[in-house]
Amino acid sequence: MRHLIAGLVAAAVLSPLAALAGPACTQEPKDKWMSEEAMKAKVAEMGYQKIRTFKVSGSCYEIYGYTKDGKKAEVYFNPVSGAVVKSEID
Repeated sequence: MRHLIAGLVAAAVLSPLAALAGPACTQEPKDKWMSEEAMKAKVAEMGYQKIRTFKVSGSCYEIYGYTKDGKKAEVYFNPVSGAVVKSEID
């Protein structure tokens, strides 16, 4: 019973932390990733604009900017292929 309670407490504490983390975009080492310059060019080709933040987030490239339609966008990209892994568009 004691282990069950400890497991439930650990799950309750760690679950919110996992929710804050971004998605897992790749398991490839960073030397296999596109350069930031190449990824920025790909992001622009995809129509994202007015990028106010471009950063590495875990195993992803992440941007905060706008879609070509002017909607706010938070997007996570696979840094190897450039594919969108997760996006939140407002």
